[in-house]
Amino acid sequence: MVCPNSNPVVEKVCELYEQISRLENLSPSKDVNVLFTDLVHTCMPPNPIDVSKLCQKTQEIRSHLIKLCGQAEGLLESHFSKILSSYENPLQHLHIFPYFDNYIKLSLLEYNILTKNTTNIPKKIAFIGSGPLPLTSLVLATRHLKTTCFHNYDIDVDANFLASALVAADPDMSSRMTFHTADIMDVTCALKDYDVVFLAALVGMDKEDKVKVVDHLAKYMSPGATLMLRSAHGARAFLYPVLDPRDLRGFEVLSVYHPTDEVINSVIIARKLPVPSVQLLDGLGAYVLPSKCACAEIHAFNPLNKINLVEEFALEE
Repeated sequence: MVCPNSNPVVEKVCELYEQISRLENLSPSKDVNVLFTDLVHTCMPPNPIDVSKLCQKTQEIRSHLIKLCGQAEGLLESHFSKILSSYENPLQHLHIFPYFDNYIKLSLLEYNILTKNTTNIPKKIAFIGSGPLPLTSLVLATRHLKTTCFHNYDIDVDANFLASALVAADPDMSSRMTFHTADIMDVTCALKDYDVVFLAALVGMDKEDKVKVVDHLAKYMSPGATLMLRSAHGARAFLYPVLDPRDLRGFEVLSVYHPTDEVINSVIIARKLPVPSVQLLDGLGAYVLPSKCACAEIHAFNPLNKINLVEEFALEE
C-alpha cells in the first residue's frame, strides 16, 4: 500500500482535503473556488498513480473528497442555473458558467466516440444524473444531435425545476427536453425506450453503488442499446469515482478513452448484449421464461459475456 506522503501529488491532495473539509459550507465563494481550483489543477496532469493501491487512510480521504466534490459541484451548478434563468433566453448565456468550455470539449469527445461506434443517429437519449444545469444534454442537443429527444433523470426535484426553466423559453429545446424526478433504480420498463443512456460521473459515489446502477441498466435496457459512462484515471480519481470496464456485466465494452487535457472524465462506451435464452431440459428448445413485468428478463449465465476492448487509450503504467 502507498502511504500518503510517498507521492507529492497524493500529499498535496491530502493537504487540500484537510482545508476543504474545514469549510463551513461549499457554496460558491472565494475560498471554495480557490481550493477546488487548486485541487483540480493538482489532479489534472497525467499521472500513473493507481488509487486502488493507496493505504486505507488515503482511500478514506479519497472517498470523502469525492463526496465533497460532488456537493460543491451541485451547489455551483445550482448557483449558475439560477443566474441563467434570470435571462430572457438562458441558452444564449451558458458561457457564463466557468467550466462551460470543458463541457464543450467533453460533449464533442463523447459525440465522436458515439458516432464512431454506432451507425444510426439516436432518436431518444436518457441522461441519468442531469442535475440543475444539464450542460451535456444542452450541448449535445444544440450542437451535435439536433433532432434527438433527451430525457433527463435526476433524483432531486429542485434540480429538475431549475433545469427545466433553462429551456422553457426555447420552443425547439423545450419540445425535445424532458425532465424526470426519479431514482433510476426505480425506473424499469421505460429504459427500453432509449437508444443511448448516459450515466453521469457522480451517480453512484463509490464502486459498489455504481456497479448496482450498471447492473440495473443491464437488466432493463434494450439489447443493442448504447451505454455511455464517465469514469476517472490516475490522480483524477481523487475527483470522481472509478468504474472498471470489467464491472460492466451484460455489456460489451467497445472503447475506453482517458483524456490527458483539461477534460477530467474518462469515457467508456458499451453495448447492451442480447438477452441469453433459457435452455429447457426437455429438448423443446430455447425460451425466455415469462414474467409479471412485460419487460422483465431472466438473466442466465452467459460464458460469452466477455469484455471486448476494441481500443483503449491509456497512460503507460
